[in-house]
Amino acid sequence: MENLLSIEHLTKSFTLHNLNKHIPAVEDVNLFLKEGEFIGITGKSGSGKSTVLKCIYRTYLPNAGHLWYNSERYGTIDLAAASERSIIELRKHEIGYVSQFLNVMPRTTARELVQNAIVEMGHPRDYAEVETIKILEHFELDYSLWDSYPATFSGGEKLRLNIARAMVKRPRLLLLDEPTASLDNSSKRKVKLLIEQLMKQGTTMLGIFHDLEFMENLCDREYQIRNGTCTVAEKMK
Repeated sequence: MENLLSIEHLTKSFTLHNLNKHIPAVEDVNLFLKEGEFIGITGKSGSGKSTVLKCIYRTYLPNAGHLWYNSERYGTIDLAAASERSIIELRKHEIGYVSQFLNVMPRTTARELVQNAIVEMGHPRDYAEVETIKILEHFELDYSLWDSYPATFSGGEKLRLNIARAMVKRPRLLLLDEPTASLDNSSKRKVKLLIEQLMKQGTTMLGIFHDLEFMENLCDREYQIRNGTCTVAEKMK
C-alpha cells in the first residue's frame, strides 16, 4: 500500500519581529501515512503537534522540508510548495481539518454550514439536505439550534458542529487537532464511531489527542513529539 502522505525533514519556526526573537517549533520531522491508516501524534502542550497539522493544511508555511501528498486531483504534490489555488482546491475536495475552534462566516446557520460543505464537494442540494440531517442527529445537536447562528452556541455545541461539518465531507485525508478536548464522554463516543466509519470507507486520518484512552484500539501507529522532534512510539493496536 503506497503512502498517502510523506513528511520529510519538516522544519518550522516563528519570528517575533517586535521582540527580535526567533522561536523554533518543530525541526526535522519525518513521518508517513499509508492510505486508510489512522496515525496519532502525542506530546506535551507546546511541543509542536499542532504546528505539524497546520503545515500539512498550509495554515503555516514550512521553513524547510517536503510534504508529499498523493492527490487525486493533482497527482503527487508537495504541500509545502503548492500554489494557494491548489491548496484551496485540496481543502474543498480532499483534505479536511477539525480543530477545537469554529470559525465561520457570519449569518450562516448550523444547517447551512454543513449543507454548504457537502455541496462544495460537488453533491446535489437534496443529497446535502439528507446527509446534514443524519449527521446533526448523530451528534445530538438540538433541533432548535439547526437554523440558528453558531455564535450563540456553547463551546461543546460549536465543537460538535465543527466535527460534523468536516466529517460529513468524507475527505481522503482528515486532520484532527484535539477534536474531543471539550466534549463529554457521550459525544466522544459519537466521534469515535464516526472515525471508525470513515476508516472503513477509506479516509486516512492524522490526529492529536490528549485523551490517550480515546486513541486505544484506534490508531495504527503513534508518533511522539518532544521539544520539536518526532519519534515513532510503539504500535497502539
